Amino acid sequence: MGHRREARILALQALYMVDAAHFRPGQAFAACKYRMEPPMDEATLAFAKALFEGAHKTAAALDRKIQKCAKNWALERMTSVDLNILRMAAYEMSSDLNTPVRVIIDESIEIAKKYSSEHSGRFINGLLDALKDMVAKKNVRPPTKTQKSTAGD
Repeated sequence: MGHRREARILALQALYMVDAAHFRPGQAFAACKYRMEPPMDEATLAFAKALFEGAHKTAAALDRKIQKCAKNWALERMTSVDLNILRMAAYEMSSDLNTPVRVIIDESIEIAKKYSSEHSGRFINGLLDALKDMVAKKNVRPPTKTQKSTAGD
């Protein structure tokens, strides 16, 4: 298993503990971190912490994005595991963590298959495919003043 997947799993476990067991965020992350065998290297741990903290702190905004993509599917009906996988992926897509979108989606699907239900992989795939299109539209930057338009040339 790759280091980044280990980081995603750690972040997911901590997010789940916050949601399901109502742990304080710092407690949840620390508890999950110390259960990892073997211990994570510093770079992997930093990535896990960035995912966890980013997904946790921006959960309300991420939930709004997810809800827009989840046609006829209320967030309350989603399992905590699926919702937190979606939050992490949405956060990672929206932030600058240097991961290609296709990798984020593939990793999310694999984690869902392992830690959620047998249908979660397809569910996660469908929502993240729609979400990537929404995020891509928001992340398009207008040309700067120094860039010249080639339209009509």
